[in-house]
Amino acid sequence: MLRRHAFRLPRHPASVGLARLRARDHLAAWGHTDEDGAFAATILVVSELTTNVIRHGSSLEPEFDLAITVLADGACLIEVSDESPGDPHLFADAGPHADGGRGIHLVDAVSEAWGVWRRGRYGKTVWALVHAQPRPPTTSGRPSRP
Repeated sequence: MLRRHAFRLPRHPASVGLARLRARDHLAAWGHTDEDGAFAATILVVSELTTNVIRHGSSLEPEFDLAITVLADGACLIEVSDESPGDPHLFADAGPHADGGRGIHLVDAVSEAWGVWRRGRYGKTVWALVHAQPRPPTTSGRPSRP
């Protein structure tokens, strides 16, 4: 059974907190709690992808779309859609004093997979899949990829 919650938000910094709140409410409505493996990771991914669309999206777009789907096994699919043609990139590690560059690294670290779906001339959807159980860390401290 899929439990999807989709909504549109203004492209404004205050929308990051609102997106996290709506994601928490949606997960809680379906019985997920802070103890669930996917809960904190889903909130983190929502926050990072929302921040990216606000910081790097087109200034001509007043809004963007966010969808959170809780899958039957408890995994969460997060989708953030905008009309900007630019893709997020996994850059080399940002230095300790950099203002940005860590968001997609965080998404990559806590999600099972992530990517970009092209929507033709209507922009893109950046998505991430967070499993119900967190991935075990490797000896290097970074979660392992299957």
